[in-house]
Amino acid sequence: MIHACAGGFGPRLLSLIRKEFRQLLRDRSNLAMGLLLPVVLIFIFGYGLSLDVRDAPVAVVLEDRSPAAADVLAGLGRTQYLAPVAAGSMREAERMMLDHQVDAIVRVPGDFSPRLAEGRARVQVIVHGGDAARAITLRGYLTAALGQWAVRAADRGDAGAAASTATGGGAGAVAVQERMWFNAANSSTWYLVPGLIVLIMTLVGAFLTAMVMAREWERGTLEALFVTPVRPAEILIAKIVPYFAVGVVGLALCLLAARLLFRVPMHGSFALVVAGSVLYLLVALGLGLLISAVTRNQFMASQVALLASFMPSMMLSGFLFDLRNVPDVIRWIGQALPATYFMELIRTLFLAGNVWPLVLKDCAVLAAYAVALLAAARLATRKRLD
Repeated sequence: MIHACAGGFGPRLLSLIRKEFRQLLRDRSNLAMGLLLPVVLIFIFGYGLSLDVRDAPVAVVLEDRSPAAADVLAGLGRTQYLAPVAAGSMREAERMMLDHQVDAIVRVPGDFSPRLAEGRARVQVIVHGGDAARAITLRGYLTAALGQWAVRAADRGDAGAAASTATGGGAGAVAVQERMWFNAANSSTWYLVPGLIVLIMTLVGAFLTAMVMAREWERGTLEALFVTPVRPAEILIAKIVPYFAVGVVGLALCLLAARLLFRVPMHGSFALVVAGSVLYLLVALGLGLLISAVTRNQFMASQVALLASFMPSMMLSGFLFDLRNVPDVIRWIGQALPATYFMELIRTLFLAGNVWPLVLKDCAVLAAYAVALLAAARLATRKRLD
């Protein structure tokens, strides 16, 4: 290697890149983490994680046996989001709620029919609030299902058209025409799978690279290279190329899974998706190289990479939570992360299309982060022995 490294920039760089690829192929654990772990994450987040509420069990207490009362509850069985369960009494329904056998209770009181004739009918809805997000979603489904009765009654001209439910005012003669933009399937999978690209790019670029480089600092491999004519910039480029290739493979797996397994549409340009992903991969690689050069210890590198890259990308980039709903301090931290801009970019390209103001802004921010982090990694990797 020393003889090969004694040539010009090109021969030295090619020799280093060949060495890094051979080392990557020999190290099965790193190769498995870079190639198999993305596949595992795709299946876990694609099939195992869902923010949707489907077939939610709802206890139905029908204290009024009139046809009008039964008609009110008919909408509960006409949606895939609710699964009505008959309860003989309110006491039994409350017991089912306490045992968490049901997520909600819908009660039609015994005086429903007389009050319906007077236009003052009420339906009681009780929702289990242990999971606030699920409770809000479920309440919306129940409101919509019960509201179907008011629309049907208004179409028939019944007196009950003016009645209201406990969840809100009656629909009266107003019909609501709904349309879901950017997520016609109303599926959280369409929302999560594009964001999964961010996690995999972070995992391969920052976490894995930081670990591998820190191990070479511990073993003295880099010090051995420092006594040759090889320059620090050449060492960093040689380190970047193999893991850049692994990251591209992870990106390809994510894109194939999104289109073939989960049927997520791609309304934007495929070229922009690839270009944005390459920019973020360079950001992640620069962060991983910087962490390893500063820590020079595998344990410290793993902890810093976990806290500075992977966890923030999952928790503070908008992957699971809308940053507009968090405290200002947390939102400011999230807006300082490059993962936040890549998350916005990739979801916009998948679900909305080429929204150029967002695309240009996010790409510019990612390019600035890539230049800054790679330059910082170059400065931290000096050709000297401490």
